[in-house]
Amino acid sequence: MASLSSSPLASALHPTPLNTNNNGADRPSPFHPSVWGDYFLSYSEDPKKIDEWTSKVGELKEKVKRMLTTSKGSVEEMIMIDEIQRLGLAYQFEKEINDALEHIYDANVDYDDLKTVALRFRLLRQEGYNISCDAFNKFKGGGSNFKEGLSSDVEGLLSLYEAAFYGTHGEDTLDEAISFTRGQLTSLMTHLDGPLAAQVGHALELPMRMRIPRLEARFYISLFQQQKQQNDFILELAKLDFNLLQSMHRIELKELTRWWKDIGLAIKYPFARDRLVEGYLWILGVYFEPQYARARNIIVKMFKLISIVDDIFDVDGKFEDLMVFTDAVQRWDPKAMDQLPEYMRPCYLSLLKTVDEIEAALRTGEKFYRTDYLKHATRVVVQGYFNEAEWLNNGYVPTLEEYLEVSLITSGYLYLTGASYVGMGEEATEKAFDWLKTNPKFVMDSSLVCRLVDDIHSNEFEQKRPHIASAVDCYMKEHGVSRPEACYKLREMIASAWKDMNKFCVKPTPFPLSLLMRVINLARVMEVLYLYGDGYSNSSHETKQKIKAVLVDPITM
Repeated sequence: MASLSSSPLASALHPTPLNTNNNGADRPSPFHPSVWGDYFLSYSEDPKKIDEWTSKVGELKEKVKRMLTTSKGSVEEMIMIDEIQRLGLAYQFEKEINDALEHIYDANVDYDDLKTVALRFRLLRQEGYNISCDAFNKFKGGGSNFKEGLSSDVEGLLSLYEAAFYGTHGEDTLDEAISFTRGQLTSLMTHLDGPLAAQVGHALELPMRMRIPRLEARFYISLFQQQKQQNDFILELAKLDFNLLQSMHRIELKELTRWWKDIGLAIKYPFARDRLVEGYLWILGVYFEPQYARARNIIVKMFKLISIVDDIFDVDGKFEDLMVFTDAVQRWDPKAMDQLPEYMRPCYLSLLKTVDEIEAALRTGEKFYRTDYLKHATRVVVQGYFNEAEWLNNGYVPTLEEYLEVSLITSGYLYLTGASYVGMGEEATEKAFDWLKTNPKFVMDSSLVCRLVDDIHSNEFEQKRPHIASAVDCYMKEHGVSRPEACYKLREMIASAWKDMNKFCVKPTPFPLSLLMRVINLARVMEVLYLYGDGYSNSSHETKQKIKAVLVDPITM
């Protein structure tokens, strides 16, 4: 997809038109080969060890539940909830955490220390509670500035920093908090060591609100075991749970690897990115919990298929062929195969066949409206790809507004949001899919984060081949500014989109938070995987290490 990928949107102000002499599927690939190949096909688990771990997890869960009950109404309860969430265990204690947070909200205790006030705010705001940021006013001086005396309270500053990224438009106190705490924590970094230094550096690189929960769990487990005052029960549970889920995820990836090999698109389209494992990591960022196994299987397949389509448009397709392919997708009919060039047929057939297989596997009450949306979303995103191909073919540089109107669709995030809902439970109602068809602002905000993060970080790679102008290029041309100035303005737009998404998640919400978090998590994946460049297309370094952390290397018990 445009933004799942290198994106069809990133480059020269006067790009080279599409090669109308290209015969299809014969251009050298600009992407490196698969890092993983058949690696996960050989995975096999030890049933006895899995049974032992599962039994131990059950025992530890009961102990942690009792600990939560014992600490009810105390600061220790909030600290324990925070630890459970950071360690990736929240899904194991949903009822207990929800009950505790409701009590914490109703009790409305006025704490005096910055760390606790900020922790309470973050725990409640991230679950949708409409809690005011006025609680932080007590930590300000006579004006709007925070008290300088806070500069030595490292844990308080870090707690406030993390909380402030849950802010919405108009919450100036939280904007001031980000600026203040970032400056203070950056200055303090040279004086810190151990787990606290690692945690502060990690947060300054990217705040918790924008990070992937699964990767965060791995990071925090390693951090947690270095702390002097650790809860041994929670730590052991976190390690066991991580390894159990990793085993489950490997089995899923083994099945998906077999599917990917069977459909053979990596061989038929050697110019395209062979990135199944990277795609699976992307979707683990959307949901990692056991109850979403079916959903992951569906969305990874749709992710990979649309990624191949994107590469056909982006790298190799002859313009006239792209026109025919777009028409065939709009028809969504096997008979349209006859009009397609030979090299496009395997992709088109796989697309239709996979959606049919998904529909056949859905439960009676889920059929049709869910796969109808998949077809609708595929038609929309492919039409967007063609619109961009026309721009490239004509050497046209759109205004930023024109660009975003198309590129928010081709970012693929509206498409992926719907695909993420297809395999979910009862909360994924027909009403939710109808809502997606309206291109809701909430999802478009996530798409904006995706598009702009991609364009800012992928631009250098994209300029090495014919490509339409990126958001950076459009802004530079339209406003007559330098690249750094354009990137600064686009980052402001990203920050604004996050505030809008935060606001939408505050209760009352039109849909359950379980649906809304898929949209938030998609934005998070983009922030993490593209932090130092296009981590999907160029996946042999940072992305490879992330995959090893969550899918290859178990945690030592």
